[in-house]
Amino acid sequence: MKLLKQSLWAIAFMIPIGLFAQKEIVIEPANISMDVGEKKQLTAYVTENGQRLDDKVRLFSRARKSLFIDSTLTATAYLPGTFEIIAIAAGKRKNFEIVVNYPPVTEIKIDAIPNKIYAGTPVALNFKVLDKAGLTRDDVTVEFVSKNEKIAQVDNFGNIMTLGTGKTTITAKADGIENTISLNVVKNPIARIELSADGDAARTGDVFHFTARAVDAKGNEIADAPILFSFNGKADDVSSSASGLIKQDGRFVADKAGIYTVTASAGVASAQKTLRIEPRNVSRKIEQVGHGSVNDKHTSDFWIWEGQDGRDYAVTGTWGADGTAYFWDVTEPGNIFKLDSVQVDARTVNDVKVSEDGNITIISREGASNRKNGLVILDSSNPRDVKILSRFDENMTGGVHNVFIDKGFVYALSGGQKYYIINIKDPKNPFAVGKFELDTPGHAIHDVWIEDGIAYSSNWSDGVQLVDVGNGIAGGSPENPKQFASYAYPSGANHAAFPFRNGSTGKFYVIAGDEIFPYGLNMNGPNMAGGFLHFIDFTNMDEPEEIARFEVPFAGSHNYWVDGETLYVAFYNGGVRVVDISGELMGDLMAQGREIAFIRPSDPNGYIPNSPFTWGAQVHKGHVFYSDWNSGLWSAKVEPEKPKGTKIESK
Repeated sequence: MKLLKQSLWAIAFMIPIGLFAQKEIVIEPANISMDVGEKKQLTAYVTENGQRLDDKVRLFSRARKSLFIDSTLTATAYLPGTFEIIAIAAGKRKNFEIVVNYPPVTEIKIDAIPNKIYAGTPVALNFKVLDKAGLTRDDVTVEFVSKNEKIAQVDNFGNIMTLGTGKTTITAKADGIENTISLNVVKNPIARIELSADGDAARTGDVFHFTARAVDAKGNEIADAPILFSFNGKADDVSSSASGLIKQDGRFVADKAGIYTVTASAGVASAQKTLRIEPRNVSRKIEQVGHGSVNDKHTSDFWIWEGQDGRDYAVTGTWGADGTAYFWDVTEPGNIFKLDSVQVDARTVNDVKVSEDGNITIISREGASNRKNGLVILDSSNPRDVKILSRFDENMTGGVHNVFIDKGFVYALSGGQKYYIINIKDPKNPFAVGKFELDTPGHAIHDVWIEDGIAYSSNWSDGVQLVDVGNGIAGGSPENPKQFASYAYPSGANHAAFPFRNGSTGKFYVIAGDEIFPYGLNMNGPNMAGGFLHFIDFTNMDEPEEIARFEVPFAGSHNYWVDGETLYVAFYNGGVRVVDISGELMGDLMAQGREIAFIRPSDPNGYIPNSPFTWGAQVHKGHVFYSDWNSGLWSAKVEPEKPKGTKIESK
């Protein structure tokens, strides 16, 4: 035994130290600081035992719109702040930070105010702080000072309350910069406010339109009177607040049933109108009908269609596996069964789409062994015997994450930055005819959806992009796509977009969905997602307005579908949610009781057992079909809609 111990001790000391050496990623310079607009060449390499290796290091910025690092490791700073950078090489990962300095403040800009202000009425200054780079600075505190507080007083937010007549000034100060404006406060002629609305009773979620007029003692309208709308209320459920939303153009919506009073005021003059709000009462039962199990790999997107033989079929993709797509018979939603499968060189078949006639199926490829990630065109006219017609991988080495088919053209994402438009009218000989890509720093794209000749692409931080590819609104075509409208929101997580024209109001919305994983993504365990749906009113294409939201607590949106005035949306771990989107939309749709039903699939034999993670939903012939990352393809049925009216007659 003693000899054995001595031998082991000797062997341990004979092992070269280098075998225990750890590789390390080195970033130079060690402390990186930049100015807005500056470019800086970074150096990154791997060492072992102090020796520099030839391993290639890749750098990724978590905020590419603010700080972008290209393939040559050149960093370009666009916005100030502290940004996390990820370095990956030789199986190692290192996180570090780059600080982009805030430029000095150069201006406090205040929009024009009226030539005359009526005494006793408030004025809210519309101001912003600009720096040397021309950026708006929300991090800078502004101090406001009134020269004569007997005429006007001002708070820390730029809200002015006029008290007496006369002239005075208001000065805004920040970081040694000042801007002074003049006020001319005149006698207030407002005698009363006349307030009317398009009803006095409705359900939660119904939007009221209030009209207010300020008049003088003779009944003459004072068109420039600053009218302010507000509300208060008492909920029927005394344990909840009587919440809602009011816009300063007179639109109001209530979240909870109860009594609400809307007030229009202009200084000391005001008028009120009281409303009775009833529960929306749109909930219905939803029941699971059928299940097509996939329990040996993750399931991705899917598509349902009616075949040439009148039967109903589905195709599903797979994620992080072996490049397989499955074809199913779903004619009887309670008896879903596989018909065929196609396997291609890929790890992920993320997206699948089927042509209008059902004869052509497109599947996307990511993670191909030869890096020729593209799309595969299939003959699906007989879903029992699917055949590969052709492949298209030109300019798509970075992988195809999403595709869409429309009128003989495929719109295919390339490398997460752009989409190519590919003519497949002869599916055996596809060829590219057009391309759309933004020119913004760090631009990226996740999804594209085509409807009525308009491509709706989801471009993460750049938001929703509307592109004419044959509609005619901007003179575009598949060969010459023309962008004509867009909308971006602060989270920068725009993952999907779906157009929706409300039949009862004529309003046109784009539903934009986030995709966020605040808790990370575990391929082999339960997951939770984040993010919600943003409802953007594009009725006026030149001035889109984000007007409503639908959010499920502790879950995140993915893909969705609109049928009539009902939304079916997969909320990952929150299951499939069915939402009433009838009438005009405004405010918090979940709080208003617009959720009709939800269902969370649970499969004890799933790839990850009993772990719902729904991917997308589609309505087909009265059934809701949906795919789940951990368990395959499902079908459900929502009970028939209960009779309802949009507005309730007052009693």
